[in-house]
Amino acid sequence: MNAPLESLSAGTASGGRKVLTVDDLCVEILSDEGAMLAVKRLGLALRLGQTFALVGESGCGKSMTALALLRLLPEAGRMIRGEVMLDGTDLGRLPESDMRSVRGGKIGIVFQEPSTSLNPVLTVGRQIVETLQTHTPHRGAAARRKAIEWLQRVGIEGAERRFHDYPFQFSGGQKQRIMIAIALAAEPRVLIADEPTTALDVTVQAQILELLADIQKEMGLAILLITHDLAVVSKVADHVALMRHGEIVETVPARQFFSAARHPYARQLLAAIPTYGKRGKPLTTVESDSAHRSDAARATASESANDTATTRAMESAASISGGGDADETARAARPATPSAGEPVLRVRNLCVSYRARGGLFSFNQTGVDVVSELSLDLYRGETLALLGESGCGKTTAAKALLRLLEKQARVSGSVTLAGQSVLDAGRAGLKRVRGDMQIVFQDPYASLDPRMQVGDILEEGVAALRPDLSRQRRRHRVRQLLDRVGLPSGAVERYPHEFSGGQRQRIAIARALAVEPKVLLCDEPTSALDVSVQAQLLELLQQLQRDSGMAYLFITHNFGVVEYLSDRIAVMHEGRIVETGETGRVLHHPTHEQTRRLLAAVPRL
Repeated sequence: MNAPLESLSAGTASGGRKVLTVDDLCVEILSDEGAMLAVKRLGLALRLGQTFALVGESGCGKSMTALALLRLLPEAGRMIRGEVMLDGTDLGRLPESDMRSVRGGKIGIVFQEPSTSLNPVLTVGRQIVETLQTHTPHRGAAARRKAIEWLQRVGIEGAERRFHDYPFQFSGGQKQRIMIAIALAAEPRVLIADEPTTALDVTVQAQILELLADIQKEMGLAILLITHDLAVVSKVADHVALMRHGEIVETVPARQFFSAARHPYARQLLAAIPTYGKRGKPLTTVESDSAHRSDAARATASESANDTATTRAMESAASISGGGDADETARAARPATPSAGEPVLRVRNLCVSYRARGGLFSFNQTGVDVVSELSLDLYRGETLALLGESGCGKTTAAKALLRLLEKQARVSGSVTLAGQSVLDAGRAGLKRVRGDMQIVFQDPYASLDPRMQVGDILEEGVAALRPDLSRQRRRHRVRQLLDRVGLPSGAVERYPHEFSGGQRQRIAIARALAVEPKVLLCDEPTSALDVSVQAQLLELLQQLQRDSGMAYLFITHNFGVVEYLSDRIAVMHEGRIVETGETGRVLHHPTHEQTRRLLAAVPRL
């Protein structure tokens, strides 16, 4: 697990024998609009010791393909044609009793979201033991020893002690490691990794990729990697299949895909990746943007059906970044940091500590310090990126700025927004603060009310914070916002669950922009977006900033977005800001060890 990330690239081009082949796979989904093909005439082959990357944007059918291979399709889905052969056995013809031995025993799967895949009421040790008892001869103490060995193998410190812990007692990266341990405990021949690095920061992502590479080398696994993170694909894949609208449009060796992509869609995706060298330049062209809108219109119903049927988000953090020296031409095209005048947001010595519960209804005086002595200035028309590993306090700081933690945490310090104190504001003052400062949360599932139509969700904030607008003007603004974030006007009469994960995030962004705030706090706003949708939204945010002078505090671990969008960078570590500076200086001449560590872990094309 100590191999550098760069060594994980396609180094086993010859590979072993074919272990899994798929031919002419077609999957049909039944929806209110009728039957539609989610996967069309799909074919692929996995070899032992190789990584095959299935790449594509949300709703294209990647996760539906994985579920079809394991015969785990939702009730509304069915495989209408095709053949899935595992070591000469047609999985489509096996009775369900035999398929139970295939799932977990011969084919393991790591789902996209470990929080929903792990059983919250069982200890992690018991969940690994369950796999061992189902698919191996290990029983009793031998199964327990083997489970602890797997926890150690995937890098869980104190494995013997943590064997009895529950999933909620682990971080996101640790839960993903536990999912890998469960998937590999029975030593399967094939591993399906469905967005295994979703929402992980760059250092944890690098650790997970190195872990998978080491285990693949040791066990000779065939890995089917499902992702839209092209930078990750470039480092670990031997072959790439590009999927669009349920069909594979190109299958080539990984090196060829990145050096000489043949399909126009592949070139469009590669061109939309944000990098430092593209600062001041558009990520989308007129042709690709109009093509995307046309494709989106055709695919919306299919995307929604896929997302609802699989009951999980088919999005991931697109942690894609470009490297190299600073491009002086691009830098000149980027406006200078707009730091003139007084800052629109001034934060001094912000401290946040979560209260420790002392009894059933009481709190101790002591607490857990999450943010310590945080100070920053944010100017009109500026984008300040707040970077750091998961758990360093970034999101906590953003919520504290909006006074969303008063019941759970103790907040101190000074926060001034456009000359008004935020932490001392009364009810009327806080209402003005909320009109001037809005937030886009990371998880659109949790931040959108599932019982309200989209039009009502967007209009609610405008009505509360802009009572001067008539209902007719509010509705007109809602439709304008939907159009600007790339959604049809008919979306106003639909509910959040009818949209894909990326579409829901666009709705969340539209809601935050509805009241035209002075400051927008963006907490991983592109983590659920595909690269082309991400490109459109980055250009939208830039246009809005140019038009209104809005300031952005951009919380993210996507270094590509940071390189392309930000004017300044603040690096956070263990609750404190350890380095602040102009984007080019921090990226190319970091001074703090934590900054250098983060930059070293970024996968680059």
